[in-house]
Amino acid sequence: MKPLAYLPVLGVALTALAAIAADPPPGDRIERGRYLVTTSGCADCHTPLKMGPTGPTPDTARSFAGHPEGLVMPPVPALPTGPWQVVSSATNTAWAGPWGISFTANLTPDPDTGLGRWNAQDFVQTLRTGRHIGRGRTLLPPMPTAYGQMNDDDLIAMFTYLRTLAPVRNRVPAPVPPTATVR
Repeated sequence: MKPLAYLPVLGVALTALAAIAADPPPGDRIERGRYLVTTSGCADCHTPLKMGPTGPTPDTARSFAGHPEGLVMPPVPALPTGPWQVVSSATNTAWAGPWGISFTANLTPDPDTGLGRWNAQDFVQTLRTGRHIGRGRTLLPPMPTAYGQMNDDDLIAMFTYLRTLAPVRNRVPAPVPPTATVR
């Protein structure tokens, strides 16, 4: 057999290998996403804290569910004169500052109150543009803009992992615009 006769088979094999390298198996993408979500500290704000015997601890029954919908926040306390600019709730899910009041989003795959109707591109565009679903309202502090610097593969891996979580029905309040009492 001539050496060139193997070229079509080699071409098919190389194409298959390239596809595997470009698109990791779902389990690998989920594990990469879990790693990125964990090391990026997403749960630090998107999982409410509750008071336990040793102090504030994550409410694992509400992992990644955002600000608890039943927790109505009192008026924002006035900050003292000086360099202080931010107030955070005890749950670490509501934040007030010069931008107004923001509430951490529900990142679970609940179809009505979380990411359940989003696709990977919606998630990527949200973090790239700093706008809800890539075109809506501006994401507010304390949401870091650094996530927009991550590559698409990593952002898609994060989204893929978040889709594996248990959905939690939790409608997070809309942001509140700044007022004279928030400095």
